[in-house]
Amino acid sequence: MSEALLEIVDLGDGEIVLQRADDESEPLVTIRFSEPAQHYTMDSCLEIAKVMFQAGLEAAALLAEEEETQASSAEFYSEAPRTLH
Repeated sequence: MSEALLEIVDLGDGEIVLQRADDESEPLVTIRFSEPAQHYTMDSCLEIAKVMFQAGLEAAALLAEEEETQASSAEFYSEAPRTLH
């Protein structure tokens, strides 16, 4: 994903979304807390959602980094000269 300013918006009905700040299109990620979950978390849903979004973004960055490393390794090995003994 290209670099963009993201914002977390609490829609007030138990739904919290992550979206681009400069774009009114569909949210990138939606987290919905049921009423029992809202009660159980003592209305800390926004803070929990922030942590969930952060963890997801970090995981996505790590996966992208691993994929890039694997691609560059494959490229290195495919271009390396082979010596037959």
